[in-house]
Amino acid sequence: MMKRYPLLVFDWDGTLMDSPALIVSSIERSCLDLGLPVPPERESRYIIGLGFKDSLLHLVPTLAEEDYPQFTERYRYHFLSRDHESPLFSGVESMLEELGNAGHSLAVATGKSRVGLQRSLQQTDLGKHFQATRCADESFPKPHPAMLLEVMETLGMSADQTLMIGDTSHDLSMAQSAGVSAIAITHGAHTADELAALKPLACVDSIAALRTWLTLNG
Repeated sequence: MMKRYPLLVFDWDGTLMDSPALIVSSIERSCLDLGLPVPPERESRYIIGLGFKDSLLHLVPTLAEEDYPQFTERYRYHFLSRDHESPLFSGVESMLEELGNAGHSLAVATGKSRVGLQRSLQQTDLGKHFQATRCADESFPKPHPAMLLEVMETLGMSADQTLMIGDTSHDLSMAQSAGVSAIAITHGAHTADELAALKPLACVDSIAALRTWLTLNG
């Protein structure tokens, strides 16, 4: 039987890895270190998945661009000191193995840096499951469609062969701009209502529910 979506592209933070709480905490601590107003948690969750410069423009608009490296240093300090605490969501590894064995090509399109993604792939030993990965610091960041289009070109897939899976409105907007269908998973950074407003094919609340949906429809 031909697969409806031979290419499945996953976001990372908040989709496969339960890291939004650590990201929010690292933002808050960085702001405190630099004497900046601490943004509300909802605002910090909103920027998850965006490129770093876009995130800072949204969160700390009064921060001068020449001070971005200082914020970056503090954020990396706080995040890296605890990134080993962020687990994969339950069932991720077995789902990826099952999808790969079923003949799907798997990829990642993430707002993480290349260095950050490589570290996560090594720590989790998930790199073996993905045929392509794209990061925000080597392409246009979300919601621009470039990362998704580049993954499709690398793997020789068309838009109608591709499904994007993510936990933020940025993931879904990227997919829409690329002409790609999308599934929203609601256990990550953005709320179910925010995700449903962008009209994905479905909203699922767990890896188990995603796995079921893909088995029936993917």
